[in-house]
Amino acid sequence: MKHLYLLPLLLLAPVLRAEEAQPKTAEEIIRIVQNSYALQNYKMNGQLRDDATGRVEPMTLTMQDRVMRFLFKNPPPEIVHLDMNTSPATLYQVRQGGSSVVPTSQHGNKVRGMEFNYEDLSLGFLYWPRPQLMGDDRVSGQKCWRVRVTNPSKDGPYHAVDLWVHQGSGGAAKMAAWDRNSKIVKRYQVTKVQKVEGATTLKELRIETINPADDSVIGRTYMTLEDPVKNN
Repeated sequence: MKHLYLLPLLLLAPVLRAEEAQPKTAEEIIRIVQNSYALQNYKMNGQLRDDATGRVEPMTLTMQDRVMRFLFKNPPPEIVHLDMNTSPATLYQVRQGGSSVVPTSQHGNKVRGMEFNYEDLSLGFLYWPRPQLMGDDRVSGQKCWRVRVTNPSKDGPYHAVDLWVHQGSGGAAKMAAWDRNSKIVKRYQVTKVQKVEGATTLKELRIETINPADDSVIGRTYMTLEDPVKNN
């Protein structure tokens, strides 16, 4: 069965091409993940739901021409779009009055008050230099490469990020992030999947913010998605 994993950024990962089936370095694996995010042409409706309050934020995600857009319709309306035609990718925020680049100083801010921040949407960690291959692992029984990337600067909310990259599809299957004291602060995990055209795709993703003092969960958001629709 073909498995297409969606992760924090919710993208359908293409099956690896034959020449990419056995990448030898962490750099090659990260490059595959970058391409899996960029080369998509889908539209998905869904929502973010706060676990503690039950508050819901409807959203629409579109991916086309190497640009990913998150549209939030609840007042105040907001569009966040990631332009992957640049390197690193550029994150924009569109609100009433115009569009502007989201500064790095705001990447730790929550999106719509949920456990999902602008750093997660920016994919900035995919462009950090000198990734390290930490070995093989399994996520939900599927073989993954585990790659660690380390922030070369003091900007942003994360010092290091581990990505579990699915060896069958090249998509990120799991993510964990640490602060500058090597304490885990964010964790993503797929909790439900669905079958679409013979592939297994994300139905529900759990996003958790972790208290670095004691590893307890201090906030939890669920992201759910409907079936992806191919853009014309």
